[in-house]
Amino acid sequence: MILDPKLLAGRPKILVVLHQETSTPGRVGQELIRRGFALDIRRPRFGDCLPSTLEDHAGAVIFGGPMSANDTDAFVTREIDWIDVPLREGKPFLGICLGAQMLARNLGARVYGHEDGLVEIGYYDLHPTKTGCELMSHWPDKVYQWHKEGFDLPSGATLLASGETYPNQAIQVGPAAFGIQFHPELTYLMMVRWTTRAAPRMALPGARNRRDHFAGRYVFDPAVKSWLVGFLDRWIGHADAQPCRAELPQRVLS
Repeated sequence: MILDPKLLAGRPKILVVLHQETSTPGRVGQELIRRGFALDIRRPRFGDCLPSTLEDHAGAVIFGGPMSANDTDAFVTREIDWIDVPLREGKPFLGICLGAQMLARNLGARVYGHEDGLVEIGYYDLHPTKTGCELMSHWPDKVYQWHKEGFDLPSGATLLASGETYPNQAIQVGPAAFGIQFHPELTYLMMVRWTTRAAPRMALPGARNRRDHFAGRYVFDPAVKSWLVGFLDRWIGHADAQPCRAELPQRVLS
């Protein structure tokens, strides 16, 4: 989706944090633009700063990346610490894959690999919890994954969906912060790029073969796309429906 930036001038902004030079926000970004938001894309790994407040943003999304939330690189530590900002200000926050693990780390939870060295690369079963079903009635049966680490459920977080290899797949923290281990942002071109550039990873224990990635997409992606639309309705809505700044809920970290 390509829109004239002039059409988005003055629109509410979503802070988008990416971790590679070629990364894009994929279908999540496309859907946010369709809803009337402007994307403020930053790459802290390459020197971009993160704002000290989100008062000029409607929300924030931290996407995935090849690094670990346990890495000692300065930008990783800064991003984990920065998550205090949306939590403190009560702004909508979404962490995807690495972003979800960073949210867990921020809240004091452990990020770790599977004890048997298993990874999730490809499509895997997703099991919504009772609370998850109360939040959203339609969850996909299978979701696309690309990770070799998971996270413990942070204190104070609510589990929305679980998996078999990595049990914590979707969590909610307070009214506006969410972390998901899977990749609803994935487009077809992203799948081509990931499975080409990182082809050796599909030989890791537990990974699906490349053919099954593409076959699975045609079967499972419509439900994932439908879920994403419903989730974004719940999480951020549309730009035209954004409350004025004075009406935004505020939450103080205890």
